[in-house]
Amino acid sequence: MSSQVRLRLLPSARCLFDEPIQVTVAGLRSRQVVTLRARSTDEKGMVFSSSATYRADGSGEIDLERDPSLRGSYIGVEPMGLLWSMRADTLHKWFQKTHSLNPHVVKFSVHEEEEGRLLAEATNERFLIGDGVSRRPVKEGNFQGVLFTPPGKGPFPAVLDLSTFMSEKRASLLANKGFVVLSVTVYNDKPNNVKELHLDHFEEAVNFLQQQTEVGSKGVGVVSRSKGGDIALSLAAFVPGVEATVWINGCCANVALPLHYNKSQILPALMFDTSKMVPTESGAAMGKYVLHNPLAEENKATLVPIEQAKGHFLFAAAEDDLNWDSKAYMDQMVERLRRHGKNNFESVSYPGAGHYLDPPYGPYFPSSLHGVVGKPVLWGGEPRSHAAAEVHLWKKIQEFFRTHLSCDATTD
Repeated sequence: MSSQVRLRLLPSARCLFDEPIQVTVAGLRSRQVVTLRARSTDEKGMVFSSSATYRADGSGEIDLERDPSLRGSYIGVEPMGLLWSMRADTLHKWFQKTHSLNPHVVKFSVHEEEEGRLLAEATNERFLIGDGVSRRPVKEGNFQGVLFTPPGKGPFPAVLDLSTFMSEKRASLLANKGFVVLSVTVYNDKPNNVKELHLDHFEEAVNFLQQQTEVGSKGVGVVSRSKGGDIALSLAAFVPGVEATVWINGCCANVALPLHYNKSQILPALMFDTSKMVPTESGAAMGKYVLHNPLAEENKATLVPIEQAKGHFLFAAAEDDLNWDSKAYMDQMVERLRRHGKNNFESVSYPGAGHYLDPPYGPYFPSSLHGVVGKPVLWGGEPRSHAAAEVHLWKKIQEFFRTHLSCDATTD
């Protein structure tokens, strides 16, 4: 390792998962060409890595906020490119970061272009849970999850985070922003063992949130993606107190499982035809069009009556989602609300983004094993566009909740 070459991560080598950093190199020869690498290991032990080649300026310095990558995992000026372009060596692996207590650790390094000799290195610890945020597992009645509470007495707005399978990432990061967040899953059992879903169980989670002493919002928000999306829509339509609903890359109808509420079925299931899965050479299948048409006469009973909702909606659709026809479903919901004279919604779509829109700066993955289907599927998206969409949407979600989940700051 070269003693005079310095790799710096600014403003600090320790930051939150969703915070950008500035990567700089100093002490190189004038116009020297070097390769920067990033490497991380996920919770399953899978290694993800990226590399990009840069040319130093006349002073022997490189700044990723200013200088373009000449070749490698990405090309051009991409300050956070080494993070979002990390990929696994093995096909169809998603970056598993579902637990909040351990940071996402990324090792950055600078290497000579020709010999590959290590010149400098630095470690970036990217935390999911910030200072003072409390994490508490919850098991109450018919639901279980994890509750994240910001430091202080509040009052804070409350958000229910619906994940298809358990993940604490989005919930813990939202708690860092000043929200009390309860993360719960759609499936508490193996999907094949689940024959129906009960909206009452999710309503219990909503009520639990509203009873927390730190919560000051008069209602709660819900953030969801994929199958969680139609559960979120149903909460907004049927359950009092849901004031703000974020729907990301889901469906406008109740998918796959009948939905019950107050001891009766309220929505039948929109079913799917797996023969419409399109195989690809990579071994992953494209499932975008497997769902039956929710607007067909025989399927209209599966549509969630979102016009009944008293709260507000934020619809976000990735235009290159290869798992759901999300943009079409979003357009159908917008048209439905307008037809009913409603303007309680906003919508945003992202060209070049895929299904898995997450909080930003995690590795992009184009395909992985589908937890319900049981085989690899394509999620879609072009890495650079997908990464930009995650940055934009993450800010938009926070603004939306702050706008529609007002807190009463008065005390008794």
